[in-house]
Amino acid sequence: MMMMQLTGISKYFGADQVFENVKLEIKDKDRIAIVGRNGSGKSTLLKIIAGISSYDTGEIHKRKNITIGYLSQHTGLQSDKTIFNEMLEVFEHLIQKEKELRQLEQKMSEANSATENLLQTYDQLQHDFKQQGGYVYEAEIRSVLNGLRFHDYEDNTPIHQLSGGQKTRLALGKLLLKKPDLLILDEPTNHLDIDTLSWLEGYLAGYPGAIVIVSHDRYFLDKTVHIVYEISRKKMHKYHGTYSKYLELREKELELAQKEYDKQQTEIKQMEDFIQKNIVRASTTKRAQSRRKQLEKMERMEQPLGDEASASFTFQIGKKSGNDVLKVRDLSFQYHNTENTLFKNIAMEVNRKDRIAIVGPNGIGKTTLLKLIVGKLSPHKGSIQFGTNVQIGYYDQELQELSTNKTVLDELWDDYPMTNEKDIRTVLGNFLFSGDDVLKPVQTLSGGEKARLALAKLHMQKANLLILDEPTNHLDIDSKEVLENALLHYPGTIIFVSHDRYFINKIATQVIEIEANGATTYLGDYDYYVEKKQEQEELQALNEQKQTQKVKEPTKQSFQEEKKRQSEIRKIKRQILKIEEELETLEMEENKLELTMAEPAVYQDHEKAHELMQETEEIKQKMQFLMEEWEKLEEELITLT
Repeated sequence: MMMMQLTGISKYFGADQVFENVKLEIKDKDRIAIVGRNGSGKSTLLKIIAGISSYDTGEIHKRKNITIGYLSQHTGLQSDKTIFNEMLEVFEHLIQKEKELRQLEQKMSEANSATENLLQTYDQLQHDFKQQGGYVYEAEIRSVLNGLRFHDYEDNTPIHQLSGGQKTRLALGKLLLKKPDLLILDEPTNHLDIDTLSWLEGYLAGYPGAIVIVSHDRYFLDKTVHIVYEISRKKMHKYHGTYSKYLELREKELELAQKEYDKQQTEIKQMEDFIQKNIVRASTTKRAQSRRKQLEKMERMEQPLGDEASASFTFQIGKKSGNDVLKVRDLSFQYHNTENTLFKNIAMEVNRKDRIAIVGPNGIGKTTLLKLIVGKLSPHKGSIQFGTNVQIGYYDQELQELSTNKTVLDELWDDYPMTNEKDIRTVLGNFLFSGDDVLKPVQTLSGGEKARLALAKLHMQKANLLILDEPTNHLDIDSKEVLENALLHYPGTIIFVSHDRYFINKIATQVIEIEANGATTYLGDYDYYVEKKQEQEELQALNEQKQTQKVKEPTKQSFQEEKKRQSEIRKIKRQILKIEEELETLEMEENKLELTMAEPAVYQDHEKAHELMQETEEIKQKMQFLMEEWEKLEEELITLT
């Protein structure tokens, strides 16, 4: 069923057109990705769909009463509330219903109050409360907070104490709990570690509404979407399938368009040659004139434009390092004025041409480890030893190595003043800074442009050890692919941190997982790491199961002790059976009373109805007491067996 339809949508910023004639359809349970280069208008289109931004031409048709939830890539909850109370806001309507139920129960317990209307109101309210998730909403909150890695935080933690990334994750969690009909997510994988990404993929797979996503995470898109809309050269194109399928279809589409164009060009050339040779000859001039008319009527194809311009660069080394590049021994770190150690017992050996991915949950200290290696921080304990001729090139995810008061040209040229301006401009051109772009102040650049400038500086260093902290942040998918290709052909050594699983899988030959008490090395790519982790978890579960069975096995004890234990077990089982029989009898009595109370002759007689309600209440209290006794006996039985 159609949820929303965009037809002929165009958008301008001043005189600059962002996109034109956009057509997009959203149906129930659609999973849609919008892809394109940085600056192509993806986020702008999401805001138009969400009703936040205006558009210049076209029409948008929405289903009546549709609910829309939008997560901006820069969203962060600003609240004075605690984590749990903020999430409870989503279920304010259920909390109110719960209060109304308690009030009705109070009225019903009072004398001469249980009217037919009151009973019906209570029954309907209780039904609505259950249908809307009144008995499970707290469990939903716990599940989402746990999935987004807030399980280590107390419920009463104030939100203003959280970091920017944590506030963004909390905003995502609140939006997921709202369950709007249409969920719009702009770069939802920012600030998420790999485990949280996997959880989010699973959660979105079961989401009841439609989802529209902008993301540069290719693994994430492959797991979550089945329709891809591409914005390219201000136009929109639709593809059915995952992101990988979209790439395949687009490539075939471009190849076919080029073949059709080449075929027509060959045909035109043949016709033009025929006309030129035969137009002046009396015997063939009519045929040549006929061909000319045919050529004039031909609808000529435009030459396929192919892919948009991409960055083009490599990383080279000035000189080769020794085979032993880096040795880290017993490394630990803690910040000043804190007693808690961030991590300890970190050890790793790095050899020339290794490509090592550092992984681990957010906050474990991956970035800190890189800063220790490059000397920006000092370890609390342990040693870092470099081999011979090691030259480090460092990419900082915060891009703080850039000078905001310089132009793009000066940012690079000031580091290499002996290089010709033409050569500096050529390098910048390879990173998509052309013409007057090189005169832009660094502070006015977008995140993607700053990332490309930082990579250009890294390119000029010709270091033989690259230390990269989240190098794919801010890059669009095309730029990521160019970076991957450059790193794959790089003759030096790479140590990097990334939450982009596709990037890790493409580049890494080793994965080192950082934990609070050490590091584990996996000699393979990301897929190998995941496979080994699953094997370890299965083995651990099997060992725990065996350990549990061992605990449950009776230890060697005397015959009298075993006899006494068995006697106690039989006694408890008899008591449990007796309680279950009493509960069954009480439930039957309660059902009979409820049927009696539903008879018109009874509920119209207030005194009789009140009397029966008191009997029902007494039965419920007895059942509650028996259930508590039953639970105690069950726990005793588990302990004995």
